[in-house]
Amino acid sequence: MNPKKVLIVSYYWPPAGGPGVQRWLKFVKYLPEFGIEPHVYIPENPTYPLLDEKLLNEVSSDAIIVKNKIFEPYGLASIFSKKKAKKISSGIIPNQKKQSFVEKAMLWIRGNLFIPDARVFWVKPSVKFLKKYLLENQIDIVITTGPPHSLHLIGLHLKKEIDINWIADFRDPWTTIGYHKQLKLSNWAKEKHKTLEREVLNTCDGIIVTSENTKKEFEKITTKPIDVITNGYDIEKVVKKPLDKKFTLAHIGSFLSERNPQILWQVLSELISENIDFANAFQLKLIGAVSNEVLESIANYNLNSFVNYLGYVSHEIALQEQRCSQILLLIEINSEETKCIIPGKLFEYMVSERPIIAIGPNDTDFEKIIKETNSGLFFNYSDKDILKTEILRLFKLYLECNLKTYPVGLQKYSRLKLTETLAKKLKVSSLDF
Repeated sequence: MNPKKVLIVSYYWPPAGGPGVQRWLKFVKYLPEFGIEPHVYIPENPTYPLLDEKLLNEVSSDAIIVKNKIFEPYGLASIFSKKKAKKISSGIIPNQKKQSFVEKAMLWIRGNLFIPDARVFWVKPSVKFLKKYLLENQIDIVITTGPPHSLHLIGLHLKKEIDINWIADFRDPWTTIGYHKQLKLSNWAKEKHKTLEREVLNTCDGIIVTSENTKKEFEKITTKPIDVITNGYDIEKVVKKPLDKKFTLAHIGSFLSERNPQILWQVLSELISENIDFANAFQLKLIGAVSNEVLESIANYNLNSFVNYLGYVSHEIALQEQRCSQILLLIEINSEETKCIIPGKLFEYMVSERPIIAIGPNDTDFEKIIKETNSGLFFNYSDKDILKTEILRLFKLYLECNLKTYPVGLQKYSRLKLTETLAKKLKVSSLDF
């Protein structure tokens, strides 16, 4: 039996770093085991804000990689400020009160002239290129994955022009994503986004989302079938380092301005001033891009001398640091829109064998996963006293060399198991083609 052929349209691909690349890099790794031949369409000359060259070693030898040139307006923006352009493209948006004129202008242009995003110029050349490629290679299914949501417009046009079998994969929501509020969208731009979102959701043949809350959100817009396939963890060969001697609380990944957990900084500051043993043992480990607002808050609570800021590191080193840290921090923005966000690092956290402290809004999808798997503790932004008590309890376990975690039910979040679920959906979908 010939394998089913699937074309994945993705902007993020090695050597891109950061969380956006992991989902389809791993799906593509395992799809051949389930009788599916993956073709991956990516930009030839992308502007990636983060690079991780080591991820090139993880690209499956079974994957057929197809490239086409892209025009990137971030390249033009960098003429005025390369640093600001890079930060904005990576999602680090300064607090509105502290934005410079250049930053405000960049955000307005990004939000109102490039809809749905700055990769929109890749749509037309991609449609022209792929119409020929799909027919010549007898592709059964096309999958577009966003953000950037411009990639869904590629699927939309292909569906209209050659009636492909098309699945839209949403790693994050579209119009309700938190940063939309910061893009200075005009009423016209807001409505344009909503119109495109409705058209994509109602034209595609199927939808994949990463959380139950996103599924509920989209069900209000479309009657198309929606499947929840979360992100997950892979079995990684990681060089094991000994546990940190310090009582380290580690945050791995981008620490955005809106994720700034004042409640945590206040608790840590109080524990340091009240408990000399805690002060002598504590260290805050930050790995990844951190916004100036977060760094300023840490300084305001007199925590600077306790910070070990490693900056952006490769995925391999990030995994090492996860597994040698005493406690892992997972912080999400305190808003209704972020209830559907399940940070990709959660799943790697869960198999690191280190306890998680998570802070976010009530009724989030990741709160349910943490509690269901017994992999850590969840707190909302009003739980200051409880948070303080629990950190002190964990510190005492650390002193006793008994700080451990006992997770359960993790297997269903393995990349292999998730790919099996995806493969079943693709085989059923291809019958309709």
